[in-house]
Amino acid sequence: MKRLTGLIFAACLTASCASNPQGPGHTGRGAAHTDVAMGHPAPTPDSRRPSERPPEKEITPGGAQQMPPAPAAFASLPGWSDADVYPGTMALRKSCSLFREGAADAPISDVAPWAGRTLDWLPACAALEVVEDEASARAVIQALFRPVEISAPNGESRFTGYFEPVYEARTTPQPPFTEPIPAYPADLERENGVGIFQRLPNGARRPYPDRKAITEAGVEPLAYAHPADVFFLQIQGSGKLVFPDGTTMKAVYASHNGHPFASTANWLLQRGWISRGEASMQGIRAWMDRATPEQVRQAMNANPRYIFFTLEAPEDGETGPKGAMGVPLTPLGSLAIDREHNPMGVPMFVNTSAPGLGGDWSGLLVAQDTGGAINGAVRGDIYFGTGKEAGERAGTMNAPGRLWALLPRAVADRIPGVDAYADLGQGPASH
Repeated sequence: MKRLTGLIFAACLTASCASNPQGPGHTGRGAAHTDVAMGHPAPTPDSRRPSERPPEKEITPGGAQQMPPAPAAFASLPGWSDADVYPGTMALRKSCSLFREGAADAPISDVAPWAGRTLDWLPACAALEVVEDEASARAVIQALFRPVEISAPNGESRFTGYFEPVYEARTTPQPPFTEPIPAYPADLERENGVGIFQRLPNGARRPYPDRKAITEAGVEPLAYAHPADVFFLQIQGSGKLVFPDGTTMKAVYASHNGHPFASTANWLLQRGWISRGEASMQGIRAWMDRATPEQVRQAMNANPRYIFFTLEAPEDGETGPKGAMGVPLTPLGSLAIDREHNPMGVPMFVNTSAPGLGGDWSGLLVAQDTGGAINGAVRGDIYFGTGKEAGERAGTMNAPGRLWALLPRAVADRIPGVDAYADLGQGPASH
């Protein structure tokens, strides 16, 4: 207990929360690129990578209807006392590494001014370095942060799960590995705030084609995998490819084609091809395995969104793929959110349920990724990790829930009404 108290005291001194709650300083198409010697694809050359990773969707500051976050107390958060907060705290350290690189007076988010500026987060980020385990993580989070609940104007909420898949792949098409994993195309152009276009040989440009047109025209293959695996790889946005010689490569999200995401599950349900109980990743994959190739292609094409990739070699010790924020994702510590509503990089407390989480579940997650299907203020996609087991757990996730942002005290203090819930006592009534 004495050691833990010392950790909390050290954290408060570092964050200046004891003496200064406002914080210091308020002032062309071809064959796959293959390593001939080894017989597996080589990483994508820098010359063939996009200059920047296009976001899953364009963000327009002020474009979404916003509700101000409501102050709360830690004691009022459902499941807070039993939640595992250590993975989220470690994920937050990764966010902090990017915060430190930014301009001190830069806002954390253009669409959520209530999240404060970079400078507001630096003391709390420094204090996280004293965290060593679950107990110290909880103590430091409670000492330095305050929760505010995020609500949607329409009252809607939804939490799903995603993972980093691992699929068998080949360098040449060999049944059943016949679907190309598409490389970032040379004719794709992106104009911020306008859209994604295809540059034609005559110099003209047009909106980039949809999935059906792209697959019929053909793509430059990085490698080949089972058609269903490539489809789900595109939905997840990244994954690992394992080749017969034992080599593993990462398929990394490079861009999308500018078309909106459409639910394949809903399309199948509308036609009576699957039951409501099969409307999951596992259920759809099982249907694909028993359907005809023509039916499978038709179902895939119902989602016009198409994802392109680059290949990278895995790094030693990585916890997961890099999310939209540019840091490696942490299993059950990272969350994909809608950047049109919520700030990237900040810790979020989620209360929801899923069979893959053991039923009712609460946890500390950090907003470090986005997704084309993640739309709304109380909408999140929980990262479960890498491989089959993570995928099975993520596939059970589809439920409503509640969402809180945890803000440094100096930031939360600026939100009207927060003072009434400054301690760990009774918070606002549930709604």
